[in-house]
Amino acid sequence: MVDDKKVQKTGMHNLVLENRERLSISGVIDVESFNDEMVVADTEMGLLIIRGEDLHINKLSVESSELSIEGYITSCEYSDKDGRSKGMGFFAKMFR
Repeated sequence: MVDDKKVQKTGMHNLVLENRERLSISGVIDVESFNDEMVVADTEMGLLIIRGEDLHINKLSVESSELSIEGYITSCEYSDKDGRSKGMGFFAKMFR
């Protein structure tokens, strides 16, 4: 069990996006939710929200902390663990 925790808490996190069609992510702790338009992954650097069209998870390995997604990727956004974006705009803050 100690080895599993070391893999998950390495502090390493990388994103590699190829032609907006393939996204490889390291430092993934868990996948919170997914559908064909959005994947929400808990990473070493916080929640990562990937949006797009026809998204498919090709590989998910919690042991090696890797996630691979294919589809048309339109955005990647980090969010605090409580779901609120760090870069919220003025109106978003007013209407919380």
